[in-house]
Amino acid sequence: MSGKAAVVFRVVAVAEAFSWAGLLVGMFLKYVVELGEGGVPVLGMVHGVMFVLYVLVTLAVFRPLGWRPRILLLALLASIPPLFTWAFEKWALRSGKLDGPRRHLRGGTGLFVTDLTEPVRA
Repeated sequence: MSGKAAVVFRVVAVAEAFSWAGLLVGMFLKYVVELGEGGVPVLGMVHGVMFVLYVLVTLAVFRPLGWRPRILLLALLASIPPLFTWAFEKWALRSGKLDGPRRHLRGGTGLFVTDLTEPVRA
């Protein structure tokens, strides 16, 4: 379960960051370049949906991934500044936080390992 939870979290975290970037570009076009709406209503709605989805997915996956409350709080706070969800996702991947509670049995690198009993063939 933790492998699927990690993949869903990673996809939603990156999508939320891209929706932030799109909204920032749209606001730049609207307010700085003054090209009209610049897609802000649509991009704002997309970002709002992705923000809510990120928060819900984060709350849903923190137990299967074995996160402590401090990591959950960091993940939720990462949804506020632009592009921080992507930065949190990268940090969580590199530090083994996306490997689940059994990560210590696999040396902290078990995100894509499915069967540990099968020998590795060269």
